[in-house]
Amino acid sequence: MKTMTILGSTGSIGTQALEVAAKHNIKVKALAANSDVEKLAAQAKELLPERVCIYREDKKAELEKLLSGTGIKISTGMEGLKEIARMDGVDIMLNSVVGMVGLVPTLTAIEKGTDIALANKETLVAGGELVIKAAAEKGVKIYPVDSEHSAIFQCLQGNEGNKLKGIILTASGGPFFGKTKSDLEGVTVEQALNHPNWSMGRKITIDSATLMNKGLEFIEAMWLFKLRPEQIEIVVHRQSVVHSAVEYEDNSVIAQLGVPDMKIPIQYALLYPERVECDVKKLSLTDYGKLTFEKPDYDTFDCLRACIKAVTIGGNLPAAVNGANEEAVAAFLDGRIDFLDIGRIVMSVCDSTPRKEIKCVEDVLEADRLAREEARRLALAMKN
Repeated sequence: MKTMTILGSTGSIGTQALEVAAKHNIKVKALAANSDVEKLAAQAKELLPERVCIYREDKKAELEKLLSGTGIKISTGMEGLKEIARMDGVDIMLNSVVGMVGLVPTLTAIEKGTDIALANKETLVAGGELVIKAAAEKGVKIYPVDSEHSAIFQCLQGNEGNKLKGIILTASGGPFFGKTKSDLEGVTVEQALNHPNWSMGRKITIDSATLMNKGLEFIEAMWLFKLRPEQIEIVVHRQSVVHSAVEYEDNSVIAQLGVPDMKIPIQYALLYPERVECDVKKLSLTDYGKLTFEKPDYDTFDCLRACIKAVTIGGNLPAAVNGANEEAVAAFLDGRIDFLDIGRIVMSVCDSTPRKEIKCVEDVLEADRLAREEARRLALAMKN
């Protein structure tokens, strides 16, 4: 029986991963969540894992009460995530937490020698060089869970040794495709959370609305597939049927298609290299009728431009724009800044941050800390 642990078990990716695990007889040894105590407790009572972690330390007493008598070990905070990442007898760890909190547990699991199913963008955005180097040294496999990176990974299978010319990274365009900056003045949180194709968590949905999500995926793709910025083309594909494509040296393009459902990439990452039955709708191209492809608007969506600039410069810049974005999105969701201020803050931090080399995880965390401080300062100034 294959064994796994899940960081972010109560989120959209985590809950779907549990469905995949149940269907395909994967033993879940540990679960972790940020703050949803009741959902985490319900999952734990059903699965009886060895350990659970609630990241919010103030929620521990409530979780202990709900799991009283089960014998399940309970931990909290970053130390709790690291304890799960270090567990013995685990084949693969799914990291689907949101934000920079995912970096250290990923490195911890790699050090342990556990393979990673990666749905946490920030791990590679902020610490890509460290993570890829550590995984190579330990012989750890990183299986991408994002639909776009999974598509690229799938298109590469069977083509080892053939030269990759580049990739086409598709984007839905989010709820504001075709809008100008003047159109986006006064956008509400509710409007920004209304994604046309995907059901995701609040932070990721806002990232999709600003196209920050695609910028983060651009950076991820560089590390996962050893690419240069000029080898990645972003294409807006509103139907989210073509999940991404690869171009080989002979100019042949191979794409992966499917209905917009995250169960396919989740299952592929967890069961690789097997392809087995999956509970998703069959793709009918005739139902769609036509598929469209357009260029992204780099002028309107500052976050996308900031990410590409940051990774082109390199060093600490990707970690800085990521940290700035996390703070800006939180401020927008709290009603402290306007929608367009997210991009302004991210671009400002990108432009004002001096480049420094990343030599260790502390360098990443320091870049993140400084960027968050500057983002909070900018958000406060915008409010006033």
